[in-house]
Amino acid sequence: MDGNGKNETPELTGSRPRRIAILTAGGDAPGMNAAIRAVVRSAAVAGVEVIGFRRGYEGLIRDLAEPLSGRSVANMIQRGGTFLETSRSPEFRTPAARGLAARNLKRHQIGALIVVGGEGSMIGATLFGTETGVPVFVIPASIDNDIPGTDYSIGFDTAVNTALDAIDRIRDTAFAYERVFCVEVMGRDSGFIAIAVALGGGAEAVIVPEIPFSLDDICDRVEDSHRRGKRSTIVVVSEGPRTGGVIPVAEALTARLGMQARVVVLGHVQRGGAPTARDRLLASRMGAGAVSAILDGAGPSLIGEERGAIVRVPLGDVANRRRPLDPSLIELVHQLST
Repeated sequence: MDGNGKNETPELTGSRPRRIAILTAGGDAPGMNAAIRAVVRSAAVAGVEVIGFRRGYEGLIRDLAEPLSGRSVANMIQRGGTFLETSRSPEFRTPAARGLAARNLKRHQIGALIVVGGEGSMIGATLFGTETGVPVFVIPASIDNDIPGTDYSIGFDTAVNTALDAIDRIRDTAFAYERVFCVEVMGRDSGFIAIAVALGGGAEAVIVPEIPFSLDDICDRVEDSHRRGKRSTIVVVSEGPRTGGVIPVAEALTARLGMQARVVVLGHVQRGGAPTARDRLLASRMGAGAVSAILDGAGPSLIGEERGAIVRVPLGDVANRRRPLDPSLIELVHQLST
Protein backbone atom coordinates (compact mmCIF):
# COMPACT_ATOMS: atom_id res chain seq x y z
CA MET A 1 0.00 0.00 0.00
CA ASP A 2 1.44 3.43 -0.92
CA GLY A 3 1.39 6.63 1.14
CA ASN A 4 -2.01 7.58 -0.26
CA GLY A 5 -3.59 4.36 1.01
CA LYS A 6 -4.02 2.73 -2.42
CA ASN A 7 -3.01 -0.86 -3.03
CA GLU A 8 -0.01 -1.11 -5.32
CA THR A 9 0.59 -4.18 -7.47
CA PRO A 10 3.66 -3.43 -9.59
CA GLU A 11 3.46 -6.75 -11.41
CA LEU A 12 -0.01 -5.81 -12.68
CA THR A 13 0.66 -2.34 -14.01
CA GLY A 14 3.12 -2.83 -16.87
CA SER A 15 2.13 -1.25 -20.17
CA ARG A 16 2.69 -4.53 -22.03
CA PRO A 17 1.89 -7.52 -19.83
CA ARG A 18 3.10 -11.00 -20.63
CA ARG A 19 -0.10 -12.59 -19.35
CA ILE A 20 -3.74 -11.48 -19.12
CA ALA A 21 -6.93 -13.06 -17.76
CA ILE A 22 -10.49 -13.30 -19.00
CA LEU A 23 -13.78 -14.39 -17.42
CA THR A 24 -17.48 -14.27 -18.24
CA ALA A 25 -19.84 -13.09 -15.51
CA GLY A 26 -23.56 -12.64 -14.86
CA GLY A 27 -26.16 -13.76 -17.37
CA ASP A 28 -24.89 -15.59 -20.43
CA ALA A 29 -25.33 -14.05 -23.88
CA PRO A 30 -24.88 -15.50 -27.38
CA GLY A 31 -21.52 -14.30 -28.68
CA MET A 32 -19.53 -14.59 -25.44
CA ASN A 33 -17.55 -17.49 -26.90
CA ALA A 34 -16.72 -15.41 -29.97
CA ALA A 35 -15.38 -12.66 -27.70
CA ILE A 36 -13.20 -15.11 -25.75
CA ARG A 37 -11.90 -16.52 -29.02
CA ALA A 38 -10.99 -13.05 -30.31
CA VAL A 39 -9.17 -12.17 -27.08
CA VAL A 40 -7.16 -15.40 -27.05
CA ARG A 41 -6.12 -15.26 -30.69
CA SER A 42 -5.41 -11.51 -30.75
CA ALA A 43 -3.25 -11.89 -27.66
CA ALA A 44 -1.41 -14.85 -29.19
CA VAL A 45 -0.42 -12.75 -32.20
CA ALA A 46 1.13 -10.24 -29.77
CA GLY A 47 2.91 -12.96 -27.78
CA VAL A 48 0.67 -12.55 -24.72
CA GLU A 49 -0.62 -15.55 -22.75
CA VAL A 50 -4.28 -15.75 -21.72
CA ILE A 51 -5.60 -17.42 -18.57
CA GLY A 52 -9.32 -18.15 -18.39
CA PHE A 53 -11.19 -18.25 -15.09
CA ARG A 54 -14.22 -20.51 -15.01
CA ARG A 55 -17.54 -19.50 -13.42
CA GLY A 56 -16.98 -15.76 -13.46
CA TYR A 57 -16.05 -13.87 -10.31
CA GLU A 58 -16.64 -17.01 -8.26
CA GLY A 59 -13.87 -18.68 -10.22
CA LEU A 60 -11.60 -15.70 -9.65
CA ILE A 61 -12.08 -16.10 -5.90
CA ARG A 62 -11.62 -19.89 -5.99
CA ASP A 63 -8.75 -19.72 -8.49
CA LEU A 64 -10.47 -21.82 -11.17
CA ALA A 65 -7.79 -20.89 -13.70
CA GLU A 66 -6.79 -22.61 -16.93
CA PRO A 67 -4.50 -21.56 -19.77
CA LEU A 68 -6.22 -20.79 -23.07
CA SER A 69 -4.63 -21.29 -26.47
CA GLY A 70 -5.67 -20.78 -30.05
CA ARG A 71 -6.64 -24.44 -30.23
CA SER A 72 -8.69 -24.33 -27.03
CA VAL A 73 -11.04 -21.78 -28.61
CA ALA A 74 -11.37 -23.61 -31.93
CA ASN A 75 -14.92 -24.36 -33.09
CA MET A 76 -16.32 -21.89 -30.54
CA ILE A 77 -17.44 -18.90 -32.58
CA GLN A 78 -20.81 -20.45 -33.46
CA ARG A 79 -21.65 -21.74 -29.97
CA GLY A 80 -24.09 -19.96 -27.67
CA GLY A 81 -23.56 -19.53 -23.95
CA THR A 82 -19.99 -19.47 -22.64
CA PHE A 83 -17.60 -22.42 -22.43
CA LEU A 84 -15.89 -20.70 -19.48
CA GLU A 85 -19.25 -20.90 -17.68
CA THR A 86 -20.66 -18.09 -15.59
CA SER A 87 -22.33 -17.37 -12.27
CA ARG A 88 -23.64 -14.59 -10.08
CA SER A 89 -21.32 -14.22 -7.09
CA PRO A 90 -22.72 -12.53 -3.96
CA GLU A 91 -19.38 -13.28 -2.27
CA PHE A 92 -17.53 -10.99 -4.72
CA ARG A 93 -19.45 -8.06 -3.23
CA THR A 94 -17.31 -8.30 -0.10
CA PRO A 95 -13.88 -6.58 0.14
CA ALA A 96 -12.32 -9.76 1.53
CA ALA A 97 -13.34 -11.80 -1.52
CA ARG A 98 -12.14 -9.12 -3.93
CA GLY A 99 -8.80 -9.02 -2.11
CA LEU A 100 -8.46 -12.79 -2.45
CA ALA A 101 -9.27 -12.54 -6.17
CA ALA A 102 -6.55 -9.90 -6.60
CA ARG A 103 -4.01 -12.11 -4.84
CA ASN A 104 -4.90 -14.99 -7.16
CA LEU A 105 -4.24 -12.78 -10.17
CA LYS A 106 -0.94 -11.65 -8.70
CA ARG A 107 0.12 -15.25 -8.05
CA HIS A 108 -0.48 -16.05 -11.73
CA GLN A 109 1.48 -12.90 -12.72
CA ILE A 110 -1.50 -11.55 -14.63
CA GLY A 111 -1.15 -7.99 -15.90
CA ALA A 112 -4.78 -7.17 -16.81
CA LEU A 113 -8.26 -8.64 -16.50
CA ILE A 114 -10.95 -8.72 -19.18
CA VAL A 115 -14.53 -9.16 -17.93
CA VAL A 116 -17.19 -10.16 -20.45
CA GLY A 117 -20.59 -9.41 -18.95
CA GLY A 118 -23.47 -7.04 -18.34
CA GLU A 119 -24.29 -4.06 -16.18
CA GLY A 120 -23.78 -5.74 -12.81
CA SER A 121 -20.53 -7.33 -13.96
CA MET A 122 -19.27 -3.92 -15.09
CA ILE A 123 -20.06 -2.38 -11.70
CA GLY A 124 -18.18 -5.20 -9.96
CA ALA A 125 -15.23 -4.86 -12.33
CA THR A 126 -15.02 -1.11 -11.73
CA LEU A 127 -15.03 -1.52 -7.97
CA PHE A 128 -12.49 -4.35 -8.14
CA GLY A 129 -10.09 -2.33 -10.29
CA THR A 130 -10.41 0.77 -8.12
CA GLU A 131 -9.72 -1.15 -4.90
CA THR A 132 -6.87 -3.33 -6.12
CA GLY A 133 -5.16 -1.40 -8.90
CA VAL A 134 -5.70 -4.26 -11.35
CA PRO A 135 -6.27 -2.87 -14.88
CA VAL A 136 -9.77 -4.07 -15.80
CA PHE A 137 -11.40 -3.97 -19.23
CA VAL A 138 -15.07 -4.76 -19.80
CA ILE A 139 -16.58 -6.23 -22.95
CA PRO A 140 -20.35 -5.56 -22.78
CA ALA A 141 -22.33 -8.77 -23.21
CA SER A 142 -26.02 -8.67 -22.30
CA ILE A 143 -29.16 -9.53 -24.20
CA ASP A 144 -30.81 -6.56 -22.43
CA ASN A 145 -28.63 -4.01 -24.30
CA ASP A 146 -28.86 -1.72 -21.26
CA ILE A 147 -25.14 -0.96 -20.83
CA PRO A 148 -24.14 2.71 -21.22
CA GLY A 149 -21.13 3.61 -23.37
CA THR A 150 -22.03 1.33 -26.26
CA ASP A 151 -24.78 1.32 -28.87
CA TYR A 152 -25.01 -2.47 -28.77
CA SER A 153 -23.97 -5.22 -26.39
CA ILE A 154 -23.12 -8.77 -27.39
CA GLY A 155 -26.17 -11.04 -27.46
CA PHE A 156 -28.86 -8.41 -28.05
CA ASP A 157 -29.20 -9.02 -31.78
CA THR A 158 -29.48 -12.79 -31.30
CA ALA A 159 -32.10 -12.44 -28.55
CA VAL A 160 -34.19 -10.08 -30.66
CA ASN A 161 -34.05 -12.35 -33.70
CA THR A 162 -34.97 -15.38 -31.58
CA ALA A 163 -38.02 -13.54 -30.22
CA LEU A 164 -38.96 -12.27 -33.68
CA ASP A 165 -38.91 -15.78 -35.09
CA ALA A 166 -41.34 -16.84 -32.37
CA ILE A 167 -43.62 -13.86 -32.97
CA ASP A 168 -43.70 -14.52 -36.71
CA ARG A 169 -44.96 -18.02 -35.96
CA ILE A 170 -47.46 -16.76 -33.40
CA ARG A 171 -48.77 -14.20 -35.91
CA ASP A 172 -49.71 -16.99 -38.33
CA THR A 173 -51.88 -18.66 -35.68
CA ALA A 174 -53.28 -15.35 -34.43
CA PHE A 175 -54.43 -14.47 -37.95
CA ALA A 176 -55.94 -17.89 -38.63
CA TYR A 177 -58.04 -17.83 -35.46
CA GLU A 178 -58.54 -14.04 -35.18
CA ARG A 179 -56.96 -14.07 -31.75
CA VAL A 180 -55.06 -11.76 -29.40
CA PHE A 181 -51.66 -12.94 -28.22
CA CYS A 182 -49.72 -11.35 -25.35
CA VAL A 183 -46.03 -12.20 -25.66
CA GLU A 184 -43.61 -11.70 -22.76
CA VAL A 185 -39.95 -11.09 -23.60
CA MET A 186 -36.91 -10.78 -21.35
CA GLY A 187 -35.25 -7.57 -20.28
CA ARG A 188 -35.69 -7.26 -16.51
CA ASP A 189 -35.59 -3.46 -15.97
CA SER A 190 -34.82 -2.72 -19.62
CA GLY A 191 -37.27 -2.48 -22.52
CA PHE A 192 -34.82 -2.57 -25.42
CA ILE A 193 -35.72 -6.14 -26.43
CA ALA A 194 -39.45 -5.43 -26.18
CA ILE A 195 -39.22 -2.28 -28.31
CA ALA A 196 -37.10 -3.93 -31.00
CA VAL A 197 -39.34 -7.00 -31.12
CA ALA A 198 -42.52 -4.91 -31.22
CA LEU A 199 -41.23 -2.82 -34.12
CA GLY A 200 -39.73 -5.77 -36.02
CA GLY A 201 -42.76 -7.99 -35.40
CA GLY A 202 -45.44 -5.43 -36.21
CA ALA A 203 -47.00 -5.53 -32.75
CA GLU A 204 -50.07 -3.43 -31.99
CA ALA A 205 -48.83 -2.40 -28.54
CA VAL A 206 -45.77 -2.71 -26.32
CA ILE A 207 -45.21 -2.36 -22.58
CA VAL A 208 -41.74 -1.55 -21.21
CA PRO A 209 -40.45 -0.87 -17.68
CA GLU A 210 -39.14 2.62 -18.42
CA ILE A 211 -42.41 4.16 -19.65
CA PRO A 212 -45.62 4.43 -17.55
CA PHE A 213 -48.60 2.67 -19.14
CA SER A 214 -52.32 2.21 -18.60
CA LEU A 215 -54.04 -1.14 -19.11
CA ASP A 216 -57.17 0.76 -20.14
CA ASP A 217 -55.18 2.50 -22.89
CA ILE A 218 -53.81 -0.83 -24.11
CA CYS A 219 -57.33 -2.31 -24.17
CA ASP A 220 -58.66 0.76 -26.02
CA ARG A 221 -55.94 0.41 -28.64
CA VAL A 222 -56.60 -3.29 -29.23
CA GLU A 223 -60.36 -2.78 -29.26
CA ASP A 224 -60.01 0.02 -31.80
CA SER A 225 -57.83 -2.13 -34.06
CA HIS A 226 -60.53 -4.83 -34.05
CA ARG A 227 -63.20 -2.27 -34.98
CA ARG A 228 -61.04 -1.27 -37.92
CA GLY A 229 -61.04 -4.87 -39.15
CA LYS A 230 -57.70 -6.22 -37.97
CA ARG A 231 -57.88 -10.01 -37.69
CA SER A 232 -55.07 -10.50 -35.18
CA THR A 233 -53.30 -8.63 -32.42
CA ILE A 234 -49.88 -8.99 -30.83
CA VAL A 235 -49.06 -7.20 -27.58
CA VAL A 236 -45.40 -7.38 -26.47
CA VAL A 237 -44.72 -7.10 -22.74
CA SER A 238 -41.33 -6.79 -21.08
CA GLU A 239 -40.91 -9.07 -18.06
CA GLY A 240 -40.33 -7.93 -14.50
CA PRO A 241 -41.94 -6.28 -11.50
CA ARG A 242 -42.07 -2.82 -13.07
CA THR A 243 -44.47 -3.99 -15.80
CA GLY A 244 -46.17 -6.72 -13.79
CA GLY A 245 -45.52 -9.22 -16.55
CA VAL A 246 -47.87 -10.52 -19.20
CA ILE A 247 -50.65 -12.11 -17.11
CA PRO A 248 -52.43 -8.90 -15.94
CA VAL A 249 -52.37 -7.60 -19.52
CA ALA A 250 -53.95 -10.77 -20.89
CA GLU A 251 -56.59 -10.77 -18.14
CA ALA A 252 -57.54 -7.15 -18.85
CA LEU A 253 -57.82 -7.80 -22.59
CA THR A 254 -59.89 -10.94 -22.04
CA ALA A 255 -62.33 -9.04 -19.82
CA ARG A 256 -62.67 -6.14 -22.26
CA LEU A 257 -62.88 -8.07 -25.53
CA GLY A 258 -64.94 -11.05 -24.39
CA MET A 259 -62.42 -13.42 -25.97
CA GLN A 260 -59.49 -15.13 -24.32
CA ALA A 261 -56.16 -13.41 -24.87
CA ARG A 262 -53.51 -16.09 -25.25
CA VAL A 263 -50.24 -15.84 -23.30
CA VAL A 264 -46.78 -16.81 -24.56
CA VAL A 265 -43.74 -16.42 -22.29
CA LEU A 266 -40.56 -16.79 -24.34
CA GLY A 267 -38.27 -16.88 -21.30
CA HIS A 268 -34.73 -18.19 -21.44
CA VAL A 269 -35.02 -19.47 -25.00
CA GLN A 270 -33.89 -15.93 -25.91
CA ARG A 271 -30.54 -16.50 -24.20
CA GLY A 272 -29.59 -19.65 -26.09
CA GLY A 273 -28.72 -20.67 -29.60
CA ALA A 274 -26.02 -19.80 -32.07
CA PRO A 275 -25.17 -16.07 -32.19
CA THR A 276 -26.18 -14.13 -35.28
CA ALA A 277 -23.59 -12.86 -37.72
CA ARG A 278 -24.03 -9.40 -36.19
CA ASP A 279 -23.19 -10.68 -32.71
CA ARG A 280 -20.23 -12.73 -33.94
CA LEU A 281 -18.78 -9.72 -35.70
CA LEU A 282 -19.38 -7.41 -32.74
CA ALA A 283 -17.86 -9.88 -30.27
CA SER A 284 -14.81 -10.43 -32.46
CA ARG A 285 -14.17 -6.71 -32.85
CA MET A 286 -14.66 -6.02 -29.15
CA GLY A 287 -12.41 -8.90 -28.12
CA ALA A 288 -9.62 -7.69 -30.38
CA GLY A 289 -10.26 -4.13 -29.19
CA ALA A 290 -9.82 -5.14 -25.56
CA VAL A 291 -6.43 -6.69 -26.28
CA SER A 292 -5.37 -3.59 -28.24
CA ALA A 293 -6.36 -1.38 -25.31
CA ILE A 294 -4.25 -3.46 -22.93
CA LEU A 295 -1.23 -3.45 -25.24
CA ASP A 296 -1.54 0.33 -25.69
CA GLY A 297 -1.44 0.82 -21.92
CA ALA A 298 -4.96 2.31 -21.80
CA GLY A 299 -6.68 2.88 -18.48
CA PRO A 300 -9.56 0.69 -17.27
CA SER A 301 -12.17 0.87 -20.01
CA LEU A 302 -15.41 -0.39 -21.42
CA ILE A 303 -14.80 -1.61 -24.97
CA GLY A 304 -17.93 -0.40 -26.77
CA GLU A 305 -19.30 0.25 -30.23
CA GLU A 306 -20.47 3.74 -31.11
CA ARG A 307 -21.70 4.58 -34.62
CA GLY A 308 -20.00 1.48 -35.96
CA ALA A 309 -16.58 2.18 -34.42
CA ILE A 310 -14.96 0.29 -31.53
CA VAL A 311 -14.28 2.77 -28.73
CA ARG A 312 -12.69 2.82 -25.28
CA VAL A 313 -14.81 4.47 -22.61
CA PRO A 314 -13.31 5.02 -19.12
CA LEU A 315 -15.09 2.74 -16.67
CA GLY A 316 -15.58 5.61 -14.27
CA ASP A 317 -17.70 7.38 -16.88
CA VAL A 318 -20.20 4.55 -17.31
CA ALA A 319 -20.38 2.56 -14.07
CA ASN A 320 -23.60 3.13 -12.12
CA ARG A 321 -25.26 4.85 -15.09
CA ARG A 322 -28.30 3.71 -17.05
CA ARG A 323 -28.68 3.61 -20.81
CA PRO A 324 -31.89 5.54 -21.60
CA LEU A 325 -34.67 4.17 -23.80
CA ASP A 326 -35.99 6.51 -26.50
CA PRO A 327 -39.69 7.02 -25.61
CA SER A 328 -40.52 8.08 -29.17
CA LEU A 329 -40.14 4.42 -30.19
CA ILE A 330 -43.33 3.59 -28.27
CA GLU A 331 -45.25 6.04 -30.43
CA LEU A 332 -43.59 4.61 -33.54
CA VAL A 333 -44.94 1.15 -32.64
CA HIS A 334 -48.42 2.66 -32.40
CA GLN A 335 -48.13 4.60 -35.67
CA LEU A 336 -46.98 1.59 -37.64
CA SER A 337 -49.71 -0.68 -36.26
CA THR A 338 -52.61 1.40 -37.60
